[in-house]
Amino acid sequence: MASLSGLASALESYRGRDRLIRVLGYCCQLVGGVLVEQCPTRSEVGTRLLVVSTQLSHCRTILRLFDDLSMFVYTKQYGLGAQEEDAFVRLVSVLGNLADQLYYPCEHVAWAADARVLHVDSSRWWTLSTALWALSLLLGVARSLWMLLKLRQRLRSPTAPFTSPLPQGKRRAMEAQMQSEALSLLSNLADLANAVHWLPRGVLWAGRFPPWLVGLMGTISSILSMYQAARAGGQAEATTP
Repeated sequence: MASLSGLASALESYRGRDRLIRVLGYCCQLVGGVLVEQCPTRSEVGTRLLVVSTQLSHCRTILRLFDDLSMFVYTKQYGLGAQEEDAFVRLVSVLGNLADQLYYPCEHVAWAADARVLHVDSSRWWTLSTALWALSLLLGVARSLWMLLKLRQRLRSPTAPFTSPLPQGKRRAMEAQMQSEALSLLSNLADLANAVHWLPRGVLWAGRFPPWLVGLMGTISSILSMYQAARAGGQAEATTP
């Protein structure tokens, strides 16, 4: 009953609902792609699941029409990252925020072109929005790798003479942060694989993924994202007096 209440509570929020729609969409694409490719006798079911996946993806695209303001507020609050101690983390974070901020209007134009609201070539705007998404993911990968390297160095550095070792609480916090960065790295890499696939043919492996592989990469990323959100929520509840 507690898990059901937690799910209902998550669905009350936009982010929680978006995560669920995302994981359902990619799971439908994964199962549908496998059925179409491996089970000819059940290809009709697979085709229907792929249609459901497409509709769920379209639903998320429409909902993102309202994300510009929240992204702008976050970008403005972060600013130039003065609160970050590491210059590299500050740089990739600022560039990532800029790529994310530009992504939304590009996707909106592409959607409007497909809906025939605007008379422009939608494919160019879809390509631009996908390229911005891929850039943001690549910056996120670089950030996570850098953070993992720095945290590992701090945890494994030999203790200098007359210097006390790291307190147990701080060590555990750093290990938890390393785990979080590792999960973010895997999630971003899975999404990056799909982002490259959706770029124009001729760019690395663009256009070469079968539907089931796109679904698999998206499902992995979505589950990792949901796990991190649930974990962060649990930690927040644990620290609340």
